[in-house]
Amino acid sequence: MNLLPYLERLREQLLVAAEAGGEDARDVAERLVIPLEAAARLMLLDALSNAVGEITDDLAPGSVEVRLRGVDPEFVVCLREVPAGPAVGVEAAIPGPSDGEEGGTTRTTLRLPDHLKARVEAAAGREGLSVNTWLVRAVAASLDSGAGRPVSRPIPGTQSITGWARS
Repeated sequence: MNLLPYLERLREQLLVAAEAGGEDARDVAERLVIPLEAAARLMLLDALSNAVGEITDDLAPGSVEVRLRGVDPEFVVCLREVPAGPAVGVEAAIPGPSDGEEGGTTRTTLRLPDHLKARVEAAAGREGLSVNTWLVRAVAASLDSGAGRPVSRPIPGTQSITGWARS
């Protein structure tokens, strides 16, 4: 994707806005255009990266990646086939919100030990998924299978035993 047309339009709009301030403002704007172009390019790349993450979440089990080659990003779309089974279609493979749940997403920070992070990245790579998509699926699968249920432990000092015993 060529970002140059967007950056040129931003430059033009900055210079047009500077015209209202007179010749001194236009001179300042012309000196700021080049440093602002680098900042604007970074902001555009950040926006594109965030958009790709949202698209990947919705596209699962496929994914979209943004790659930077030179100064322009390129997009790579990886579509994965959903294995045939009793339920057919992408929706069947993706846990969706149930009646009482919200359908939105929330950004969460997860701290992993380095060795575990490397294993997660390797597992996601083997499946052709982003780390985020792989983690979302792992959490959903864990919760759906019941493995994510907390173990109930008695509060110290309140233990009791129930049942039958012979003496």
